[in-house]
Amino acid sequence: MSIPGLPPKQGLYDPEQEKDSCGIGFVVNIKGQKSHTIVQQGLQILENLSHRGAQGCDPCTGDGAGILLQVPHEFLKRAAGDVGVTLPNAGEYGVGMVFLPPQVDARQQCEALFGRIIGEEGARLIGWRDVPVKSDAIGPVARSTEPFMRQVFIARDVLNEAQFERKLYVIRKRIEKAVGESAIQDRNYFYISSLSANTIVYKGLLLPEQMSAYYQDLKDERLTSALALVHSRFSTNTFPPPGPWPIPIATFAITARSTR
Repeated sequence: MSIPGLPPKQGLYDPEQEKDSCGIGFVVNIKGQKSHTIVQQGLQILENLSHRGAQGCDPCTGDGAGILLQVPHEFLKRAAGDVGVTLPNAGEYGVGMVFLPPQVDARQQCEALFGRIIGEEGARLIGWRDVPVKSDAIGPVARSTEPFMRQVFIARDVLNEAQFERKLYVIRKRIEKAVGESAIQDRNYFYISSLSANTIVYKGLLLPEQMSAYYQDLKDERLTSALALVHSRFSTNTFPPPGPWPIPIATFAITARSTR
């Protein structure tokens, strides 16, 4: 049987046997009290799931790891303010974690397209923030295809919470389609890890223990959450497609309502 995007059955390989055996962990404060301790405990669970994550020929590059948190408003308000972006009150904006092409021209084209679609959907772009990362904390294979990390902030304005989440979903799908169909150089680098007013995802082509070493935000004690969901990816018998980070890394599919 032929499966689109995968090679035909040959030798020991059978596309019908594609599967994975990832590691998943979850920690939560049942009273909804946010703290950096929850973030640290989530990262510790992730490191404890190292045996559920795969490595390749480069022992410093894994299949992928990530952590989902509640939107850390107080942290983002300060961090965005440091770059001249003023955020409204908690819950009145959405934040997206966006992978962009390393080349400045291609990155700016993606951002311009993002801004245009936000406007077409009747929403308002607040601004962008570079996500501080430490590139020398990851393996050479991951570093060779490393995207540029930025956060985008979108105002909620008149929509209620449920309407806004749906609007952010539409914006995400439209921009993914628009970039994918564009002629932007290195457009395959473009990827949205998360776009929500409730949750945020930090992830990448990382080993579990590299998460906090790579993403400097995760070390900041002002970054808090009442829950943390972590994922250590293990592609047990899957065909590894070539390309930058957006293709092989772990993906979350969960929404958690913020406690405010």
